[in-house]
Amino acid sequence: MRRRAHRTALTALLLAAGATACLTGCQSGQDDTSSGDTTRPAESTASAASAESASASPSASTPTPKEPFTGLTGEQISERALKATTEARSLRMSGTVPDEESGGTIKIDIALDRRGDCAGTMGMNGQGEAELIKTGDTLYLKYDERFLRAQSKGEPQADTEALVSLLAGRWTKMSAGGADAKEMAGFCDLDKLLENAGDSNDDTPTTVTRGKATTVDGTPAFTLYETDGSERNTVYVATEGKPYLLRFESGSKQEPGALSFTGYDEPVPAEPPSGEVLDLDGLDGMST
Repeated sequence: MRRRAHRTALTALLLAAGATACLTGCQSGQDDTSSGDTTRPAESTASAASAESASASPSASTPTPKEPFTGLTGEQISERALKATTEARSLRMSGTVPDEESGGTIKIDIALDRRGDCAGTMGMNGQGEAELIKTGDTLYLKYDERFLRAQSKGEPQADTEALVSLLAGRWTKMSAGGADAKEMAGFCDLDKLLENAGDSNDDTPTTVTRGKATTVDGTPAFTLYETDGSERNTVYVATEGKPYLLRFESGSKQEPGALSFTGYDEPVPAEPPSGEVLDLDGLDGMST
């Protein structure tokens, strides 16, 4: 089950890195003259600070007398967004991404920083949720019953019931550098995520075109359209303060999904859970 949990987390990480990776190595384009729904992307879910879901759908804003990023091409705006985003000391990403293994959808809400600390939640196909905290050299995980049962599908009933009885609703901990946790803990590595964001292995040039001014959860933003072959992704860049990446929406039918990026340079709430915590490293032969 840890293996599956890691795979879903890695899928989310790759999409997040891909969202910022598409901000570099792109060709500039003329202003996009599309109108109508192209500036009002579909609604997607993003968890609130308490891990409750909330809508993250951008909405069109009233045009201002002076358009943001006046005189800049789509590529130039992309470069500014890339620089600001990759210099962040911390950030929070939330939304939905596809899971290749199950063919379903993963919902994530994770805050992480350059120290390697992180805190958040993840769930798959609406089948329960797992909470994750990494602070220092320790990884904490807590699964609800629905999550455990979904991840144990196909296992003997007796094993599933034993697992649920032991772990459901209970915080566990293990060494972040251990064999069972090392890769999962790597998901909290913001340095790696942002390093990947600056690299693009795709030799196909991506055309970036300017969109229109809009808002993302009330934050003034500017829309960019990134076209790669038949796929057209949508990116939203902050127009006030640093030009951070605010949201990425995949235009791929094979890899649909959307992620919002908030909490730049804010402290990550990675505090060890209070109360009883089950030490999995101390359980000989335990596999979750």
